[in-house]
Amino acid sequence: MSFFGFFILLLIASICGGIGQSIGGFKVGSGGCLMSAAVGFVGAIIGRWIANELEFPQLWTVSIDGEPFPIIWSIIGAALLTAGLGLIFKGKKD
Repeated sequence: MSFFGFFILLLIASICGGIGQSIGGFKVGSGGCLMSAAVGFVGAIIGRWIANELEFPQLWTVSIDGEPFPIIWSIIGAALLTAGLGLIFKGKKD
């Protein structure tokens, strides 16, 4: 994967992670864009796994340098991840 392809993938994952965090109702850490990108990547893994296990179609997949990135499943996975983390860490104080 080229540097430009990785940068575009990072940008898309950040947007998906931010949308997922908004839907999930919990902000993961204070890392800003990098944290949103991490949540987007992990959300893509979780979302793709859920879609494969339940035999759902891959909705709105973008191919970047030959690597598919599922937009919708990334947002769904990020929302599930942030909602789960919100349930776990909601009562804990810094």
